[in-house]
Amino acid sequence: MSTHVDSTQAAGLNWLADRRPTRSIAIAGGKGGVGKTTVAVNLGMALAMGGRDVLLLDADLAMANIDVLLGLQPTRHLGHMLEGECRIEDLILEAAHGLKVIPATSGTRRMAQLPNIEHAAVIRAFDEYPLAPEYLIVDTAAGISDSVSMFAAASDEVVVVVCDEPASLTDAYALIKVMSREFAINRFRIVANMVRHAQEGRQLFEKLSRVTNRFLDVSLDFMGMVPHDEYLRQAIRRQSAVVDAWPSSRSAVGFKNLARSVDTWGEPEPRAQGRIGFFAERSHLGGGLPL
Repeated sequence: MSTHVDSTQAAGLNWLADRRPTRSIAIAGGKGGVGKTTVAVNLGMALAMGGRDVLLLDADLAMANIDVLLGLQPTRHLGHMLEGECRIEDLILEAAHGLKVIPATSGTRRMAQLPNIEHAAVIRAFDEYPLAPEYLIVDTAAGISDSVSMFAAASDEVVVVVCDEPASLTDAYALIKVMSREFAINRFRIVANMVRHAQEGRQLFEKLSRVTNRFLDVSLDFMGMVPHDEYLRQAIRRQSAVVDAWPSSRSAVGFKNLARSVDTWGEPEPRAQGRIGFFAERSHLGGGLPL
């Protein structure tokens, strides 16, 4: 009896040791309309299709739409958790390929006006999540509001999505400036979205990089690009991720390349002293033993 229990525990510990520490990735965009949520959804789905344990948080608290993009029908959202009606794990919705989603809500004034103490409560709630995933993808709101900056600062990585519009680059620069000077974040990953070809994506990155190199003490890494693609538009109408609905389309290939890039990243930079973070209280092995 004890031998069986010991071997079961050993197997569980071996499985746990094989899991990588949770990496939280904030997807931000400065400007609305750059395709930030589409990037978050398809990056999360691509990682899940590759066998990774992925949790996707809709952190656009008052204008949430991840559930709509994936055809999900939540009965509870983060507002219910903040009211003490449920726990963070009670909100989980499962999408295709095991991708797990935590929904927010849309059109609720209270969620649009949350004070920072409640943003922090959402972040700290993940310390109680039963088994931390390999990846937490955090889809932030547009702009540089308190909620965007807090959720981005609580993440291990900040991905900034840009497109070929002057306002997109201007707002991306403003976001990077705020996160650098107020939250001591000095590395950002850049995704060029809805581009016509790879060269255009690289040119967008270089435009932004020239300005940040001149005025800010930050490092920008070109994460990759996603081409403009009619199949992506069709996937949105079908309420599906394009990497799942049309896996060979140009945009799906772009998203899968982003996922491969994420899967090769080295250790995240240490979080600034005193800054709260997702799963900050969990062990480096990814959140304790499975329940």
